[in-house]
Formats: sequence, C-alpha cells, structure tokens
Amino acid sequence: MDITFKRILLKLSGEVLAGAKGSGIDGDTVIKICASVKKVADMGVQVGIVVGGGNFWRGRTSENMERARADHIGMLATAMNSLALCDAFEQLGADVRVQTAIEMRQIAEPYIRSKAIRHFEKGRIVIFGCGTGSPFFSTDTAAALRAVEINADVLLKATNVDGIYDKDPNKFSDAVKFNSLTFKDALNRDLKVMDSTAFSLCKDNDMPILVFSLSEPDNIVKAASGKDIGTLVKNG
Repeated sequence: MDITFKRILLKLSGEVLAGAKGSGIDGDTVIKICASVKKVADMGVQVGIVVGGGNFWRGRTSENMERARADHIGMLATAMNSLALCDAFEQLGADVRVQTAIEMRQIAEPYIRSKAIRHFEKGRIVIFGCGTGSPFFSTDTAAALRAVEINADVLLKATNVDGIYDKDPNKFSDAVKFNSLTFKDALNRDLKVMDSTAFSLCKDNDMPILVFSLSEPDNIVKAASGKDIGTLVKNG
C-alpha cells in the first residue's frame, strides 16, 4: 500500500482504550489498535502517538479540587495509557519508546525533541505521555504541539465519529459531513474540531488535521495511506 505521509502524529482518546468496558483498559481493544498502528509503521511511516486519559480520569472529582492538581492527575492517567500501549506494541514485536512531559525516569524517557526525532529515524514508534506537562492544556493541545514540534506531515485525530459534520450526527439525522474544510471555514462555522488552543496552534503552523472514526482500527491504515476517509482540515 502506498504511503502519503512520511511522519504522522496520531491522537487517541483514552476512552477508546476501554473498549466496551467504558473505563479502564481493555487488553483486546488495545492490541487491535496497536496492530493497526504497527501496520502503518511497517509501511515505513514514522509514527508518534499522544493518548488521553479519559478512561481513568476526567476533570475534577469535585468543584473543591484545585484545577492544576486535577490536571496533574489526568497527566498521570495518560502515562498509564502510554505504558499499556507500549506493552501491546512490544507484544506485537514493534520497536517503541515512551516519552513523558513529566519526568518519571524509572518507567519512561523524559520528552526530548531531538531524541524523539532520532527514534523516528530508527523506525521506532514514539508515545508521548503526560500531555504538555502543564495544567490547563488538553491532550488535544498536546497532540497539536507535538505534531508541530516533530514536523509531522499531518495530525490524525481518531474519534467516535467518521469525520466533521455541520451538526451533531448523533442528534440530527440530517447532519451533513464535510470531506474537507479550511481552518477559516471551520472557525466561521464554529465547528468543534478540537479545543480552541489546539485548533489555533494547527492553523498558525499550517498543520493539517484529519478527523476520522476508530470504529474500525484499520481506519488508521487508510488514514495514513491517504485514502478517502474522514474530514481533512487545512489552510486554504
């Protein structure tokens, strides 16, 4: 299969790792996702991954919890998911490294851009944990930041919907899907592609975003191969 992108940044939500369980980590689901990502890497595509932590932690457990502390707990949740992905990749025989924005040297490398680039050049999959390392930033923003930092060709955002619609397709049967959009159009229509910080970072740095469904794990292969899937957002 031909490849369209030399280097990609794949954004996975934490929830997808839970599978039908709804929370925690479902081993079979993680293996299926990682098997598809490995196919992409075996095609010669350099793969970076940012994963969320929503299967373990979302926001604050109460309004009394300090926001920065709650966000740090969320970062630790992404570290757990990163290690689970790493283990699944190793079971499949992939060469993989985990880098975290918060130092935890006993279990992962600290995030160092030049070292991540070197891993890519050696054909390794690199998983970026702990978001940006700072509170008040989402893992979407972390994905946008890492995509720009590593000079990815595209940010692949795997979701539970097969692209971007003019309104919520789960609520409106007449929702219309876009095959492609400019950042300007998406902003004018107030489409919720990513949170505003992540979206602005991609727009300002000319980083295209491909939004697609992970209902079939092999959609990752199709997305990395430039197949007609999902919705592509880019500068006009």
